[in-house]
Amino acid sequence: MNYFNVGRIVNTQGLQGEMRVLSVTDFAQERFKKGTKLALFDDKDNFVMTVEIASHRRHKNFDIIKFKGMYHINDVEKFKGSSLKVAEEDLSELDDGEFYYHEIIGLDIYEQGKKIGQIKEILQPGANDVWVVKRHGKRDLLLPYIPSVILAVDLNRGRVDVDVLEGLDDED
Repeated sequence: MNYFNVGRIVNTQGLQGEMRVLSVTDFAQERFKKGTKLALFDDKDNFVMTVEIASHRRHKNFDIIKFKGMYHINDVEKFKGSSLKVAEEDLSELDDGEFYYHEIIGLDIYEQGKKIGQIKEILQPGANDVWVVKRHGKRDLLLPYIPSVILAVDLNRGRVDVDVLEGLDDED
């Protein structure tokens, strides 16, 4: 079975079994909703167990969650550094023009028909996602996910066509 990362437990929160999660999903409200089942993987990416979300709230830049049946810090402290993943079968259908991170990461980036790099990471700094493009012999390029920059995404061909606007590439 395939699993896809939705967050990493970075610390505990208080004494009542809550944990701080650094989310890597655009669907945090859905993924961490009470009753949702997620797979817990240790820091070496080994499956540990399936957990059920008992509660979820946002605090600063973190999602604060609690697992069902684990209501004390001693129950959850061992999970620091672990990853939370969703099973492929639990992914919901997306609208046209929407993508899961795992579909985008690894795609080749082309500008005016010339390959300029490959997407290695997606950041969520604020209003829109930023795609980090690994380039050969140059620093990584940060591309905002906006229509004037990301022109076309073709998952079947494994490519993204972009227009690197003036000022986005400081190495030109």
